Amino acid sequence: MGAAMRRIQVGSALSSFGVGFTVPFLYVYVAEVRGLGAAAAGIVLAAFAMAALVVLPFTGRAIDRRGPVPVLVVATLVAAVGALGLGFAAGEPTAILSAAVLGAGTAVIQPALATMIVWTSTPDTRTRAFATQFFLQNLGLGIGGLIGGQIVDESRPSSFTMLFAIEAVMFLVLAAIVGFVRMPYAPALGGAVPKGGSGAGGGLRALFRHRAMVQLCVLGFVLFFACYGQFESGLSAYGVEAAGISPSTLGIALAANTAMIVVAQFAVLKFVERRRRSRVIAAVGIVWAVAWLAAGYAGVGHGSMAMATAAFISTYALFGLGEAMLSPTVAPLVADLAPAGMVGQYNSAFALVKQLALAVGPAVGGPMGAALHGPYIVTFVLFSLGITFLAVRLGRHLTPVQDQPSLAKSRIVAEGGAPAEPQPATASA
Repeated sequence: MGAAMRRIQVGSALSSFGVGFTVPFLYVYVAEVRGLGAAAAGIVLAAFAMAALVVLPFTGRAIDRRGPVPVLVVATLVAAVGALGLGFAAGEPTAILSAAVLGAGTAVIQPALATMIVWTSTPDTRTRAFATQFFLQNLGLGIGGLIGGQIVDESRPSSFTMLFAIEAVMFLVLAAIVGFVRMPYAPALGGAVPKGGSGAGGGLRALFRHRAMVQLCVLGFVLFFACYGQFESGLSAYGVEAAGISPSTLGIALAANTAMIVVAQFAVLKFVERRRRSRVIAAVGIVWAVAWLAAGYAGVGHGSMAMATAAFISTYALFGLGEAMLSPTVAPLVADLAPAGMVGQYNSAFALVKQLALAVGPAVGGPMGAALHGPYIVTFVLFSLGITFLAVRLGRHLTPVQDQPSLAKSRIVAEGGAPAEPQPATASA
């Protein structure tokens, strides 16, 4: 790992550490600590999500034209302002505006970081680089949440202000660490400035004509809708209403999810690196189908409370195993599909798909998880099996090296030639 990559990974981990201080407590802070009520808290969360949807369509072009570093620095400054604004927000308008600013900033950070990782890695190291980022981000979120939980006191709004101030400082730390990274010129990416038809309209048209990328975006929507979109809405509501899970047990389940990711990430990485990406994603669908069946047993089975609790915690742990399999698979695939000069646009497009899934997931899963217990489980078992189907279908539209990058290295060794940099797929692949 080079010096630039180390700085990117450290900055990414520290910013996630800061976010972990506030994410678990945002709803409670707005609704109860500031006394604005549940409706206002819902609007604040919606503003956070909608701001991301507004800025992401423009993020990719900015990254490809200006480079990821200046875009990232601006985004961190915007996010820091939003975090501080939330920390001092005493009224509803200020809280909504601050949440929108924070959402806009954080939405841009991820595709900018992903593009920096692509630029500072090679096809041989990219899978491990994204797996490391995912591991460090989850570790940072978990540690931040644990420390934040020891600081917060609902009777003292100033304790929450401290959490948001810490989050803002961590965004500034990210800017300071990554802002001076000297990005290498990557010939395989064709430079930072798109050429030919990759301008504003041309870039989107090229992306929509790229069948493999479109299929990956559809698959990504289902992935995020069926997993991340349910964590804090439908699945938690189902656990409480159907399985009788206590709030403290929900915390243990989330901890089990993080622990599985931390423990399994690099063991899974060795397995994933030797397998076809499409088959790995297909296997995730099977793992998550089993997870939803475990949740079904917890809520609509007739076992003891201890068995229901164990099954529910196992659901979150199995989700973590699937996430550990996806982290070194999906993000590098997006990069490998991107044509020259459009890495930022491809990363931003996929981030937009993720954000849409995270917005729709709770809206659909929340009411179902709370009231329609059996149909809820059946629906998401089917969605998980749909992941398997879509992944196998995607594999038919990938080149052998896109689907399994290790083949490029083995072919070079077999032919006795010097390593050659594989070129990204063209937009008409």
